[in-house]
Amino acid sequence: MTELEKNILDSLVDLENAVKAMAASHPKPSLLPLFARLDELTRGLPKSTDPDLLHYLHRKSYEKARLFLQGRDAENAEGSCPRG
Repeated sequence: MTELEKNILDSLVDLENAVKAMAASHPKPSLLPLFARLDELTRGLPKSTDPDLLHYLHRKSYEKARLFLQGRDAENAEGSCPRG
């Protein structure tokens, strides 16, 4: 895993934790900075990045991207997006 991919994974985990904590948070935190960070990191990925990871990130399938980066891509359900 590259340093950039590690940063993306860290941001995805941060997003997941923030979403889980929202039910008990008052006021609700803004997730926009996390989304902006993920967009910024995604733009920095080289063209040689695994196409599945790029697909997940460009489609905002953040749980699938997290599972992919954690080596758990087999847990990802087949989506409805045409890929090939």
